[in-house]
Amino acid sequence: MNSYEWLETILFFVVLLALVKPLGAFMAKVYQGERTFLSPVLVPCENLVYRLCGVKRDEEMGWQRYAWAMVLFNLVLFAALFAMLMLQHLLPLNPQKVPAFGWQLALNTAISFVTNTNWQAYSGETAASYFTQMVGLAVHNFVSAATGMAVVIALIRGFARRRTSLLGNFWVDMTRGTLYILLPISVVGALFLVSQGVIQNFGDYKTVPLVQAVTYDKPKLDAKGNALKDAKGNPVTESVTAKEVTIPMGPVASQEVIKELGTNGGGFFNANSAHPFENPTPLSHYFEILLILLIPGALTYTFGVMVGNTRQGWALLGVMLFIALLSFGVLQGVEASGNPLLAKLGVQGANLEGKELRFSLPGTNLFEVATTGTSCGAVTAMHDSLTPLGGMIPLSLILLGEVVFGGVGSGLYTMLAFAVIAVFVSGLMIGRTPEYLGKKIEVREMWMSMVTILAAGVVVLITSGIAMITPAAVSSMSNPGAHGLSQVLYAFASMANNNGSAFAGLNANVDFFNLLGSLAMTVGRYLPAVAVLAMAGSLAGKKYVPPSLGTLPTDKAPFAIWLTLVILIVGALTFFPALALGPIVEHLTMLGGN
Repeated sequence: MNSYEWLETILFFVVLLALVKPLGAFMAKVYQGERTFLSPVLVPCENLVYRLCGVKRDEEMGWQRYAWAMVLFNLVLFAALFAMLMLQHLLPLNPQKVPAFGWQLALNTAISFVTNTNWQAYSGETAASYFTQMVGLAVHNFVSAATGMAVVIALIRGFARRRTSLLGNFWVDMTRGTLYILLPISVVGALFLVSQGVIQNFGDYKTVPLVQAVTYDKPKLDAKGNALKDAKGNPVTESVTAKEVTIPMGPVASQEVIKELGTNGGGFFNANSAHPFENPTPLSHYFEILLILLIPGALTYTFGVMVGNTRQGWALLGVMLFIALLSFGVLQGVEASGNPLLAKLGVQGANLEGKELRFSLPGTNLFEVATTGTSCGAVTAMHDSLTPLGGMIPLSLILLGEVVFGGVGSGLYTMLAFAVIAVFVSGLMIGRTPEYLGKKIEVREMWMSMVTILAAGVVVLITSGIAMITPAAVSSMSNPGAHGLSQVLYAFASMANNNGSAFAGLNANVDFFNLLGSLAMTVGRYLPAVAVLAMAGSLAGKKYVPPSLGTLPTDKAPFAIWLTLVILIVGALTFFPALALGPIVEHLTMLGGN
């Protein structure tokens, strides 16, 4: 890294940390129903929503009713999006006349966007109409993010309240999260992105002639989109000469901003945030990284405000920041070192394959850490082209439960589940009943924390194992051996943890991945969320236990270090065998000269 790259990186984190407190305090006011500077404009809108929907804003819910409201709301959203995808060819704003989705792909895509995964087994510019992109996908970017935020706010209330069974009102939390937080930031952010060159229009796609014709070999595909192979297993190609190119148009800026802010990640274009129409300048690049980390980081301060001890929030933020910087440092180091096999051929320097060079190597690596440390899934590099250990970093961040900084809402409630486990283990070590924020941590809280942390991981290991013995899945891998295992492991890790990014070397648009991936996304989203709400209900009913000399201080550096170790140890015990067979074996093979 040169001096300018160091300066850009440091300045980015300074800006991020400077925004944590004001935004976090603002969100605490929003969810506590206090007046904000937006209240004169938005309170009438909020009241109108409640009247139209028949919501009683002062009526609170227990955890079961809160969970049912969340699940049923998401079920209705899924049905609406599924129908939209199946009827896309009959709906307006379809200037390219793109056809309807097949039911398997429609099922996978609808579940993907409802669960905040945004896994895309299709190319947005060729498969989705403007209507689908806006009314379907962009709208779900808002509501799926607001759902995650509502769940973590319910958990925070569980820690903050005493002797009650009530956690708030799901409909009120959803409305406030969307109206006061996601929409205003998105409007301002979209205008900024337009100023940087992100397109926003409803025009037809533009066909323009090339200055010089280009001839290239194109893989032949069968009716299902799979690459054809000859008798020896080699890809079948055909020579194609291109004399013109089609430039896609569309309302991109409005979707791009909420895609990053809501840690959704689904790109308007297949190239995602590497596409110049989605991410045109270095300034837009760092702005989009800021959007990804902004709300997850600020929610830690919201947590501190609502539980009455802001140092608790800063401690959690410190853990997130440490793991993020550690991951960035390792990824930057291995990608800057390059591939030793290429060095033997005289190709010196960093591994630049598959990266968007407009944003520099550190800028690209920072984006990949941000997007896989959260549930965003947007990319500016093809992870399939990373070095083996470089590819292991984003994969590991996803497998850890995406707590760096984590998805909007989901990252913080997963981090709090880790904190509960860390407190419980430390309590056993010192021979006292474990307590966190004045609440005793007992069997129910431990069970719910374990479900929150391990549910997605168990799904990843089971589905990856099934894939490796299923011919339809194995044939979709572009690379055999350890790298192929990494492709499959990454795919199911991304889906089960609701990330949405891919290694980009796997043909996921086959029935096997569409159907089994749909199951992985559903379980990975709703089982932990319901477990979190059950834990919140249990905590809210407990009495407050004042701290004593034997109470473990959870707002100081020693606990932050212990929490970091617990996260890394749980991740290592769960996934090290799979990582050893994938990226680690591939790295050793590379060092061996193969």
